Amino acid sequence: MDKISIKIIIAGRTYPLTIKKEEEAAIKEAADRINSNIKKLQGSYAVKDMQDLLAMTSLQIAVQMKNGGGNPAPVSQPDFSEDIQKILDKVDAAL
Repeated sequence: MDKISIKIIIAGRTYPLTIKKEEEAAIKEAADRINSNIKKLQGSYAVKDMQDLLAMTSLQIAVQMKNGGGNPAPVSQPDFSEDIQKILDKVDAAL
């Protein structure tokens, strides 16, 4: 089992990894999928905080995996806009 070092970028941050050579394609595909979903969410919602976008992406991928296995068909995106706005309003009020 040969190990290799790679760097992947998720949500604009670089992560150095040491992985098995045979895992490289799957890891790069997963990072691409995460980044793609973040871009879709940014286009659909007025969310600026990357942590919120990562959390929403994680939730969507977890639901997809539970419903369809490792390579699921996309599910419709839930509308979190009201919830997100309430959270942002509370943060603004606290500041």
